Amino acid sequence: MTIMLEHLNATETMPTRVVVMGAGGFVGSTLVKNLQKHGFNVLGLTRKNVDLLQANAEHALTECLQPNDALVMVSAKAPCKSVAMLMENLRMMEVVCNVASKANLSQVIYISSDAVYADDVTLATETSVQQPSSFHGMMHSVRELMLTQSVVKGTPLAILRPSLLYGEQDPHNGYGPNKFRRLAAHGEEITLFGNGEEQRDHIYIEDVADIIRLTLLHRSKGTLNIATGVSTAFRAIAEQAVAIAGKKVEIKATERKNPITHRHFDITACHKAFPKFHYTALEQGLAKSCEPV
Repeated sequence: MTIMLEHLNATETMPTRVVVMGAGGFVGSTLVKNLQKHGFNVLGLTRKNVDLLQANAEHALTECLQPNDALVMVSAKAPCKSVAMLMENLRMMEVVCNVASKANLSQVIYISSDAVYADDVTLATETSVQQPSSFHGMMHSVRELMLTQSVVKGTPLAILRPSLLYGEQDPHNGYGPNKFRRLAAHGEEITLFGNGEEQRDHIYIEDVADIIRLTLLHRSKGTLNIATGVSTAFRAIAEQAVAIAGKKVEIKATERKNPITHRHFDITACHKAFPKFHYTALEQGLAKSCEPV
C-alpha cells in the first residue's frame, strides 16, 4: 500500500454515498454532521443498525451497502484496555474485512490512532516505526494490517491516524483538554502528572471530520497522521482552560512517577495533501469546546 496519501481525484468530487460505521461515537457522529452540512449523501450506522459482535453482523452490514459506497470505519470499543477488549475489537474488524473483501466499494477509510507508534518516537511521521506499547495501540495496528490484506484490490484504502482528540461532546474525559476544561468550568482543582511537563499534539474533533471529508472528496489512498504540528505542555493546557473558564482554579502538581516524554509531529505530508487546510489552534478549540456549567 502507498505510504503517503495519494489523491485519485485531482479535483474534489463528491462520492455517490458515504457509509459511516460507528456513527454513534465521538468521531463518527461529528463526521456525519460535517458531511451532511456539506451536502453529502450519508448513511450513519450505529450498533442499533449493525452490531459487529453479533453472529449476523456480516450479513447485516452487507445489506446496508450499495455498489460504489465509500465506507468509513470508525467503530471501536475504545480506549482498548484489556485482552478481552482487544479481541472484541479484532472480531469487529474481521466482519468489516470480510465484507470489504467482497463488496464493490469506491473507497475505504479507517480511523486509526497515533498510538500505533513506539513510545520513544518523539517526532512522528507516517513512516515512523509501529511498535505499540498499549492494547489500544496494538488494536489499531492489527486492524490496519487486517484491512490492508482484505480490501478488494483496486479499492483505495486510506488510513488516518489522529493524535489526541478533544471537543465538546467527548465521552472519555481523558487527561488533557477534555478533563481540564470541565474541571475548570466547575471551579474544581486540576491535578497534573508531575508538573505537566509532557508535550503532546491535541487535535480538535471538527478538524478530524474536515480531514476525513477532504480524503473522501479526493478519493485518497495511503496513510496520513492527523495532527496540528504544535505540541503543548499539559500545564499550559490547564492554564488555558482556567483562563477561559474565568474562575479561580488551583493547578496542582504531583510527585512524578514516570520519565518525561514528548511527542511532536512532522506534518509535511498533511500540508502536501491538503495545502489549503489549516488546523484549529488549541486555545481556539478549547474555547469552542467549553460547556456551560
